This record gives sequence, C-alpha cells and structure tokens, in this order.
Amino acid sequence: MRIRVIDILDLYAAGLSSEAILAELPDLEPEDLKAALQYAARRLDHLAVMERVGILH
Repeated sequence: MRIRVIDILDLYAAGLSSEAILAELPDLEPEDLKAALQYAARRLDHLAVMERVGILH
C-alpha cells in the first residue's frame, strides 16, 4: 500500500500523534513516519520556499 507524504503530514497537522497515525494506517512503521518527515524537510529546505512563506525576508 502506498501512502503519500502529504497524507502523513495532514494527519500530523490534524493533531494526530505518531501512535495514532500508526494505528490508523497499520501498514506503516515508525521508520516510515520518520522518513516522511525527513523527505518533507528536505523538500522545504530551499531558500525560495522559505522566503515565499515568510520565514526569511
């Protein structure tokens, strides 16, 4: 089963804990959640993105 990174991020944004996400999506393991967060962090670690969302001016 494929779970998109954005789906995991949406669950975190909705306030679910890692434990709740794993219970909701039993095909995932804790390492999958960590990998999704690492992927998102790498994708957002770009100067233009940070300027666009107001982190840097």
